[in-house]
Amino acid sequence: MNRYLLDNRKPEAGERFVALAELFDPWTFRHLDDLGLGEGWRCWEVGAGGVSVPRGLAERVGTSGRVLATDIDVSWIEPAADDVLEVRRHDLIRDPPPPETFDLVHARLVLVHLEDRAAALQVMIDALRPGGWLVLEDADPALQPLACPDERGAAEELANRLRTQMRTLMAERGADLAYGRTLPRLLRESDLRDVTAEAYFPIASRACSTLEATTVRHVRDQLLAAELATPDELDTHLENLARGDLDLMLAPMITAWGRKPEAASV
Repeated sequence: MNRYLLDNRKPEAGERFVALAELFDPWTFRHLDDLGLGEGWRCWEVGAGGVSVPRGLAERVGTSGRVLATDIDVSWIEPAADDVLEVRRHDLIRDPPPPETFDLVHARLVLVHLEDRAAALQVMIDALRPGGWLVLEDADPALQPLACPDERGAAEELANRLRTQMRTLMAERGADLAYGRTLPRLLRESDLRDVTAEAYFPIASRACSTLEATTVRHVRDQLLAAELATPDELDTHLENLARGDLDLMLAPMITAWGRKPEAASV
């Protein structure tokens, strides 16, 4: 069974990727650009999902660079493949790692959903060349669990209750809802250097509402099957979102990065 709740094979996945790109790509690329990402870099985008990050990487590394974008479902990114951007179906835990090493390995909203996060982290670290950067970005829903921190009435109360139910489903599928906060420590314990982290809390953006609506539609059947919501509750929540006056907030996106030590000189 596919334990990942937000299956990329559903049509709603494309809408989610667009909203995620609007919300998080500026945040992601601010950090990658600050690390010096540019011409000639070799990059591995793990669990790429949508096309926006692989394309952004390919634009920055140019024709002398290389981007490998992998996922267990590559249907959304396959059309973007070209001489710089290679797309490959790959299971981070079960498949052999790429035979090459990279200047940058990046994963966004990937590890939080995996069963063996420690093994996945080690695969990515092993894929770094000496001096290469690992950049991990994961949410921490337990750190800020509300959809509407400013709960003023029935619409906000319903949004908060359904957010809790959706996270119940995520936890049942193996997601660690407090994983994001552990990233700085995990990178330090992995002997990476120059480890740093920041958190980003999107709030009251139209893209927050779009992401919420597409996610609700995406997991509607699972919520109903588990009796965590009723059809009327879900329909009412979607109507409230369409009205446009809910100040939704997402879980914090925690970005942590560290550098593999340079090879010791002989």
